[in-house]
Amino acid sequence: MKKLVFIAFLILALAGGAAGYFFLTDNVRPVIALSPDNDVAAPKREFTLTLGDAGSGLKNVKVTVSQGDKQITLADQSYATPVKEAVEKFSLEPAGLKDGPFTLSITATDRSIANFGAGNTVRIEKQLTLDTIPPRIEVTSLAHNVRQGGVGAVSFNLSEDCESAGVLVGDELYPAYKLENGKYFGFYVFPYDMDPKTFVPKVKAVDKAGNAAIMSFRYQAIPRKFRDDKLNISDNFLESKMPQYYNTITDTRDNLQIYLRVNNDIRRQNAVFLHELALKTAPAMLWDRKAFLRLPNAAPRAGFGDHRTYFYQGKEIDQQTHMGVDLASLEGAPVPAANSGKVAFTGFLGIYGETVIIDHGLGLQTLYAHLRQIDVKEGQDIKKGEILGRTGVSGLAAGDHLHFGVLVFGHETSPIEWWDQHWIDDNILNKL
Repeated sequence: MKKLVFIAFLILALAGGAAGYFFLTDNVRPVIALSPDNDVAAPKREFTLTLGDAGSGLKNVKVTVSQGDKQITLADQSYATPVKEAVEKFSLEPAGLKDGPFTLSITATDRSIANFGAGNTVRIEKQLTLDTIPPRIEVTSLAHNVRQGGVGAVSFNLSEDCESAGVLVGDELYPAYKLENGKYFGFYVFPYDMDPKTFVPKVKAVDKAGNAAIMSFRYQAIPRKFRDDKLNISDNFLESKMPQYYNTITDTRDNLQIYLRVNNDIRRQNAVFLHELALKTAPAMLWDRKAFLRLPNAAPRAGFGDHRTYFYQGKEIDQQTHMGVDLASLEGAPVPAANSGKVAFTGFLGIYGETVIIDHGLGLQTLYAHLRQIDVKEGQDIKKGEILGRTGVSGLAAGDHLHFGVLVFGHETSPIEWWDQHWIDDNILNKL
């Protein structure tokens, strides 16, 4: 019996040893991914090295550059314990390279005892060119007059094709697009809540190597004052409107608390969604260059930029800003597309309720909210004046109306400008 136990133990030990041997001598080599993976580079551009080894784990990684008879180590990282994944960052700045070709070498080794204990090694070499010269920017458009809460446009030439280009306002870059005539064109926003003194738009371009150039241009910032408004939130309003959000907010049935979370948390979520949707904009102008249509025979109920203070039972409970224009005509009025484009979104969207968003290209979109009926589908091409739905009271609407918004890269801006052909001619089309 003891002999059988010993044999069984020996078999298990041998099996374990064999498994350990095969683990330590795995044939899986490390995987290396480099970003950005361009053929040109600038000294200060940061590279990200993503490493992985599904077998015995990473042991070390080394990054070197060579130019002529000069070789410099930029990174040499050893891992004390097996690592399945790792991310390392480096730049070329410490190497002191000159403009021109150089070689980038990356070597990664795992902890296997293969190759007489040296491990599996993978090495990649890339031939790159160092470029320290930023692109040259030539602003070609004139008379950039921008109202607070409104939109501006600029056109410019670049000395080379770039990785990114656009208008920098504060910390946000509004992308520009290269047109068929070779010029770049871009919309930008004068945010409603930005101090006119700090509104300083500039053209920014980053070439494929990572060199950045910034160019000022002449502009006129036109300040604007926005209306203050007071709204009373009634129990009848809460009881009729909050059930729409019971499937979204499930941890309470206190209608006032639900309302506050919708008016704040969901409002912020909607803003993020609008910014993300704008990234899918068409890289060409889809509208007909004529003034945008307004809901026919409609009276304005609320304006863009209205600062609202909300009260419940005589007590202030919240403050928000109304982004868009509310228009009311007949109950269930047909809503025409303000201009031609492609339907980018249809469905229920938080504070807006049943909503349609049309993409007009180059970051320009229009939003139609609080609908009772939607008659178009996502991805559908739509013509100016085509009926997309009917007005309603969905979302946070207190009465039947259309919330109409004009968005530039997800930022709601004053729609009134886009109803004015003279403004479009002077501020948009002249830049083309």
